[in-house]
Formats: sequence, structure tokens, C-alpha cells
Amino acid sequence: MTRVLIVSASYGSGHNVAARCLAAAFERERAQVTVVDHFRELVHPLFDRSSRALYHTLLRRAPFLWGLGYSTGDWMPSDSLLTLGVTRLGTRRLGALLERLAPDLVVTVHATPAVALSSLAKLGVRVPPHTTVVTDFVAHSQWIAPHIDRYCVADAEVRHELIARGIPPERTLVTGVPVRPEFAEPVAPAVAREALGLSTRAPVVLAMAGSQGELGRLPDVARALAAMRRPLQGVLVAGHDPRLRATLARLTEGTTIRTLGYVDDVRRLMAAADVLVTKAGGMTLAEAMATETPLLLYGSLPGQERRNERFAARAGIALVARHHGELTPLVERALDDPDLLEDLRATMRRLRRPDATRRIVAAVLERGVQTR
Repeated sequence: MTRVLIVSASYGSGHNVAARCLAAAFERERAQVTVVDHFRELVHPLFDRSSRALYHTLLRRAPFLWGLGYSTGDWMPSDSLLTLGVTRLGTRRLGALLERLAPDLVVTVHATPAVALSSLAKLGVRVPPHTTVVTDFVAHSQWIAPHIDRYCVADAEVRHELIARGIPPERTLVTGVPVRPEFAEPVAPAVAREALGLSTRAPVVLAMAGSQGELGRLPDVARALAAMRRPLQGVLVAGHDPRLRATLARLTEGTTIRTLGYVDDVRRLMAAADVLVTKAGGMTLAEAMATETPLLLYGSLPGQERRNERFAARAGIALVARHHGELTPLVERALDDPDLLEDLRATMRRLRRPDATRRIVAAVLERGVQTR
């Protein structure tokens, strides 16, 4: 039985979603899978909690500082002294884990464990064939290291940029971002609306901001939708934030807009929507592309989300509202122009990769066979 180690990290929900998707797919191939959270299990639980708290505080209170750090990190090699050793965190315990589990294959879905494994290989530690799965639609220096065997990336544009930064073409593979199996299954919009208690007679605008809804700007979206005079149905997803949910409910009281908390069945919501208003998280983009749900991006955070946003705009899969004053006219334009929405869907149809999980697993297992 093939033994696979997947190393993730709990910074945003996308990395862990990708890890779970891959783990389930490897198990379907009868592999023995171990999933490890790098910061919590290989560095220290206290470091994990404190660093995630700092990360979320920066994104809430001073997002420009996170954006500055992200941009600065892209200008330096992942093994630079200026990283203050962050990219080598957890290497000792990671090495011990490799020795104890003796995996045949390793997959990373976060930059830090990817570079930590490269550091171990540089020190002469035997590292099994190692694939890293980039979960955003951008290339970044902190993902790049000399001893990563293969990069699975979201789009050809990311592959081209990695090659331009010195990664050999044979080490990069365009697979897409792993999404949950249900996103590969077709769902008729009318069926989805009926299941959700929505009418087929008025357009549906879905708005969300990831599992931590407070990190988006959903109150702006709520005000914009509540002020619109045209018939529409709105669905606002507040995520794990009861205070935000209460705020959104208050802002939309007496309208045809409903507010939800955390939702598992995002697939059905996207199928029901004519337009999705959201910030540009990598997983959200991948899921919207899989379902061909037209995007209006708003409130993207500095750093990887702004770069994801630029990718989506260049690729032609999204409209972008850069400030709250553009929200209402862009929503109205989208709902009034069926041809525009179909153009967005057609481009998504060309770029979408709902089978990304299967492609990644097949590539990793094939790599394992080649190295035996």
C-alpha cells in the first residue's frame, strides 16, 4: 500500500480544504494517507494559535501591512536570511516525522512546509518525491525552492511565471486547484433554487467572503443590494461570525435578501446564483469556475487575493468593483446584460478544471511509480 503524507496549514480555509480533498482521493486509490498541520503539529500549538491570531488581526485592522509583507516576500528567495528563518520552521520535527512514517510520497498545500521539505533535502535528509499544490492563481517566491520535485498549479499563467523564475518546465503541471467532489457534478439552477426556497422569476445575487466573513466587506454589499430598486433575491453568507450575521440581517430587514451563517452546501448556492459577489480567495475562484458562476469581485484583501483578482480580471472571468460606489452599477449591469454573464460563463467553461483533485492524485502516484 502506498503511504502518502500531506502537509497543510490552517491559514485561511483553502489549504485545509485542498488537503482534505486530496486525502479522500488518495484513499479512494487505496493509499494510506496521513494529513498533518505544519504549524500546529510540527512547530508548536501555541505558535499556531498566536500566529493565526496575528494574521487575522492584520487582515482585519491593518491589511496594508499584510500586503506589504506579501509583496516584500515576493522579492526575496525563500531561503533568504531576511525571512528570519520562518521558512525553516518545523524542519526538525518534520524530519523526525518522515523517519517515523516513511511515506512513499509527500504532498504540501502550503508554502512553508514545501520550503521546509526542500531545506531538509538540502541538508541531506532523504525526502520522498515531493509535490506542492499552489492554491492561489499566482506565483510567489516563498513557494519556490530548489528541491521541490513538482509544482501543481491553478492555471497556465502561473506555470509560465514559475518557468520565468527558473523552475524547469518539466517540474510544473497545470492541474487546477483541488475542489470538493460535488463541484464536479452538474446542478440545474432551477433545481437549486427550488431546494433553497428561491424563486425562478427574479435574479439571485449571492454574496460571501470566505469562512471568516468579517474579513470581507459584506455590509457594503448588503447596503448596495438593499438600495436597489429592481427585483432581485439576495443571499448573504456571513460564515463563522454571528455578529456579522446580525448586522447583515439588520441592514436588509424588510427586503428580499436573506442572511445565512456558515454554509456547507456552497455548491447549491453557486448553482442558484446569477452573480456571486465575493473577495478573490483562491478556493472561491476555483469553485466559482467549476460551477460557471459569474463573479463580481469586491473587498479582496491585499496580498494573494488582490493578485488573484488581477488574474480573474485579465482572464475575463470576473467584473471588479474597486470601491463601494461601483457595486450598484456593476450589479445592475450584470443583471441587465445576459450576454455579459454568458461571456463570463463561457470563459470559465474554457478555463475551469473541476477534475483538479483527480489530476493531482494521478500525477503524484505516477511520480511515485517512476521513482521506484
